[in-house]
Amino acid sequence: MNAGTRIAGFAAVLAVTFGAAVAVGGAVDVERGQSKDSAASAAQAKQAMTGMAAEGHGGTGAADHMPRGLAVADGKLRLVADDTSYAPGQTKPFTFRIVDPDGTTVRDFDVEHTKRLHLIAVRRDLTEYQHVHPVQAADGSWSVPLRFDQPGIYRVYADFQAHGSAKSTLATDVFVAGDFQPQILPPQTSSVSVDGYDVALKGAPRAGQEGDLKFTVSRGGRPLAVQPYLGADGHLVALREGDLAYLHVHPHETSGSGGPITFTTEYPSVGRYRLFLQFKHDNSIHTAALTQEVK
Repeated sequence: MNAGTRIAGFAAVLAVTFGAAVAVGGAVDVERGQSKDSAASAAQAKQAMTGMAAEGHGGTGAADHMPRGLAVADGKLRLVADDTSYAPGQTKPFTFRIVDPDGTTVRDFDVEHTKRLHLIAVRRDLTEYQHVHPVQAADGSWSVPLRFDQPGIYRVYADFQAHGSAKSTLATDVFVAGDFQPQILPPQTSSVSVDGYDVALKGAPRAGQEGDLKFTVSRGGRPLAVQPYLGADGHLVALREGDLAYLHVHPHETSGSGGPITFTTEYPSVGRYRLFLQFKHDNSIHTAALTQEVK
């Protein structure tokens, strides 16, 4: 990334930050006003800000449907990575900790989908997808070897549930030096071929409505019965184009009958999402990626 690109990026960040500050300042100024209209506007602004705070700190209701993975901390827990710089093709440990507000390392995690913590890494143009499972050391830190073949900025998500806390997905960026050539997101499709398998998708939940996504895996025109993977028929990660919001999807129980691999999810907004389905067959894990447009 050249100096001009970096400067433009920093300018964009400053513009967004300044805009947010103006918006918040405007809400404060309205609250100080004397008119009834100003007081009403202030009350509405305060209520909206209170709702946003609840959503960001494990509130109920609409907060349960807020996408995760947009921040490195959620007010209760924080992801602290030791090193976020890599060279293309370099393999080295990605080491990190989950800490509480006092900075104390969290050590106790619940098992979800047969693992205590899942780590997802994807380049910000929604390519170069990885799903690995770090090992926890005696000091409570986590580590797993990572390799990024192409330059760019990668979003790394830690998906876990600390014991006694709500499920969390915290994320940070990893920087891979070199000439970054971003790829255009492929158009929407209902089928894709990977590793000699054909994967077809049925289901198109609308924004704000819970619905099912059903994947059928076949080879040579014949549907296959997949093997259990992470306690289900498969594992699915959905990421929103633009901010890479990480959606929580719920796999249905393993059927073992060759039927569709089914997940239930709720898209928080209209837009395009990249779906990464992982399934197991012939004792190997395969990853199929599709784009879905949500109305």
